[in-house]
Amino acid sequence: MYTLELHKMNAIELRRRAEQERLVGEARRARRATRRAARESVHKEAEGPVSTDRNRFAHAA
Repeated sequence: MYTLELHKMNAIELRRRAEQERLVGEARRARRATRRAARESVHKEAEGPVSTDRNRFAHAA
């Protein structure tokens, strides 16, 4: 009877740890996705039309 109780307690502890690791993984993936989206939005805002020298300077007479 004692070994059965130990086995059940061990199984419960393993399930608890597995659930905790799953939650940590989900949080990690969510953080990465948020950082990735923020990084991509910064790059999109920073990029714009490039002006060439031809557009910037007046034509010589």
